[in-house]
Amino acid sequence: MAGNVNPTVRRRRLGQELRRLREDKGMTAEEVADRLLVSQSKISRLENGRRSISQRDVRDLCGVYEVDDKKLIESLMQMARESRLQGWWHAFAELSPTYSVYIGLEMDASSLRVYEPQVVPGLLQTHDYAAAVIAGALPEVAAEEVDSRVQVRLRRQHRIHEDRVPLRLWAVVDEGALRRAVGGAETMRGQVEHLLDCSRLPHVTLQVMPFSAGAHPGVNGQYTIMEFPENSDSTVVYLEGVTNDLYLEKPHDVQHYSVMYEHLRAQALSPEQTRDFLEGLLEEFVKQAS
Repeated sequence: MAGNVNPTVRRRRLGQELRRLREDKGMTAEEVADRLLVSQSKISRLENGRRSISQRDVRDLCGVYEVDDKKLIESLMQMARESRLQGWWHAFAELSPTYSVYIGLEMDASSLRVYEPQVVPGLLQTHDYAAAVIAGALPEVAAEEVDSRVQVRLRRQHRIHEDRVPLRLWAVVDEGALRRAVGGAETMRGQVEHLLDCSRLPHVTLQVMPFSAGAHPGVNGQYTIMEFPENSDSTVVYLEGVTNDLYLEKPHDVQHYSVMYEHLRAQALSPEQTRDFLEGLLEEFVKQAS
């Protein structure tokens, strides 16, 4: 990948610009598809950044929208070229094409708000924990693929531990995820120690949602809210699925999940109480491992 160009983000920004041009023209995606003799789903995928956009696509769409600003057209063409470059994560795209989309967004995000009810968030996992949780979740996958997936997960963590401008991470983790002995007591001992270390980083805030909290806004499952440094980039809510992932960008959806997250943070243990909880849990796993 050349320089700091993130192809996933370039594709997303280009899609947003093409949607703006269509809406300014007062056309529906169906009308554009009819003009270009393509499917409406193709136009939708181009606009939401989930499909590569070729320079030919840009040329054809600019023709339909009657764009005559040569500088704008060249800018869109440049974005199309950059959107087809390869990020480091594309080498692992065969593991999961949808996962590579997520990584591309995560690599450009300035902050993440994460809720995890089942496992420790990937950005905070140790090598041994990641290997155990991936092998458990994908029992039919070969050991070589498990190792590849672990390497991707550890590479993602550079955003927290090695970046000059680190990712701002806020994670609320359910108590059940921390008590689930993934990989055994020794693996969990190392994982809890790592969480304690991470919780002391100035750009990481970790909170535990205790069993005693009862029902709360996170009972419906995991989600991540991704925010970006560019004002033109809309906030994205990411919902991970077994075979398909969901990305929500409509302001109403983002607002709904953001409000839910505020309630989660309010009901969870404070960061200081979380560290006390983790220290007590660490003692339990140390005894089990000895």
